[in-house]
This record gives sequence, C-alpha cells and structure tokens, in this order.
Amino acid sequence: MRRKPAEKPMEIRMEGYEVVEKVVTQHATSAKILVPKHWIGKKVRAVRLERLDTGNEERED
Repeated sequence: MRRKPAEKPMEIRMEGYEVVEKVVTQHATSAKILVPKHWIGKKVRAVRLERLDTGNEERED
C-alpha cells in the first residue's frame, strides 16, 4: 500500500556532515539521485524540496 505524499511542507531538522542538492532523474521504472562516490556504504537521506504538482512527474495511484 502506497502512502499519500505530504501536501504541505514540513519542518525537518537533521545533523550531518555534507549536503548536495540534485535533480532526480528517471532510471528504468524508478528514479535516482547521483551522490559523491565517497558516500558509498554510508547512510543518507533524501528530502523532496518541491511540490508534486509541478506537471513534470508521473504519478502512480
């Protein structure tokens, strides 16, 4: 069962060592974000910064 995406922004507080801002690209039937090679094997988090209704996404319901 898919969760409904958040419709309003939420405040998120995190501690970390490095941050990159990227654009997600299509990869087969999913999506991907490329991160620096030295992040391999490290725990990371991805946060969507834009609303979904921008008109350039394919939604699955």
